[in-house]
Amino acid sequence: MARIPLEDNFTDVINKAQQGLKLSDEQLAERAEVSLADIAAVKAGQILDAVIRRLARHLRLSPDALEALAHKRFYPTAPVFSRGFMLFNTPFGEDLTVNSYLIWDSGTRLAAAFDTGTDCTAMLDTIDAENLTLRYLFLTHTHDDHIAALPELAKATGAEVWASEREPVDYPGAKTFKENAHFHLGELAIKTAFTWGHSPGQTTYFVTGLSWPLAIVGDALFSCSMGGSSDHYADQLRNNHDKIFTLPRNSVIAPGHGPLTTLALEKKHNPFFAR
Repeated sequence: MARIPLEDNFTDVINKAQQGLKLSDEQLAERAEVSLADIAAVKAGQILDAVIRRLARHLRLSPDALEALAHKRFYPTAPVFSRGFMLFNTPFGEDLTVNSYLIWDSGTRLAAAFDTGTDCTAMLDTIDAENLTLRYLFLTHTHDDHIAALPELAKATGAEVWASEREPVDYPGAKTFKENAHFHLGELAIKTAFTWGHSPGQTTYFVTGLSWPLAIVGDALFSCSMGGSSDHYADQLRNNHDKIFTLPRNSVIAPGHGPLTTLALEKKHNPFFAR
């Protein structure tokens, strides 16, 4: 698979923070003591380090992490899973992609999928090649790009479809769970955490029993960024901080868009959370 680019660049991060804090360009310019022309230049992609750092401070972002993102100094490297884990990256629109995931227990060959992306062909091929039984199909949230292939995958496998009680999915027979629900696949354990903000029922699934602790986070968090929220920005930040950034530092973060990363890396390189 070709290297998956970061979901957001530094201008996306600035825009998400500014929209979340509900600051106009004029308000931001006054607080950061920069000109409107400089803000416009940065938002157009011009790398003005001093301006970027001043904006970061007044947007409650890490100046170092935001500057590094602007200069493309960082790309995450996640550890390799020896077995029982697969990422699928499918196109959405002209130049976007979306991730879905498959985990399985090597002993029982029982599997769970997380989201479907826009095409589940490769996932179905893996299920067949690995002789797996897909027991569960978990949804991080119900935005179209994450569930486009839901009917096909559910029909082909007979898997139980599950989503947060805060954001049920419109699919016959689909079930809902409460926060801190537990599921098991042989030696694998799956726990749900409601990391809402980007969507009403955005859920993180924390998986143990694989080579590394794994957090499948949907659009709650991306490498060097997070899912946007105009109305629930503070909730998104708080839920991520309390429920994702308290996981073990060596947890692999599997986002809905962009590359795999680790919690340790995001604590250092994510402008929203680095200190």
